Amino acid sequence: MTSYCSGKDRIIFATKEDHETPSSAELVADDPDDPYEEQGLILPNGDINWNCPCLGGMASGPCGEQFKSAFSCFHYSSEEIKGSDCVDQFRAMQECMQKYPDLYPQEDENDGKSSKDLEAASMEASAAKEEEESS
Repeated sequence: MTSYCSGKDRIIFATKEDHETPSSAELVADDPDDPYEEQGLILPNGDINWNCPCLGGMASGPCGEQFKSAFSCFHYSSEEIKGSDCVDQFRAMQECMQKYPDLYPQEDENDGKSSKDLEAASMEASAAKEEEESS
């Protein structure tokens, strides 16, 4: 088998003999903790299933690390106002997404919440937390 690389694509040429050789792949028994299975957002052990289709690929895009940080913080938050301790992580995620408007389009203010609304909600949660701590 020979390969040829050009740009982002890789072309592989297979010979007739390559196709006639039996596969050596082995099937593995189902693992209930396999994160690639469709088990929903939360795995049986309580971890986040980053491969869940419900996340729409957010965990693997250019802002995947920021998304994982913000979502993990929210998921594991034990604050009375859940996620109020995650404002910095959500802000970092939002800043990253603004760098990629084609991948993460901002909703029109007439259609729904805008990124400014998200930031305002984050600020309100932060202010509520500060008020709670000072009382």
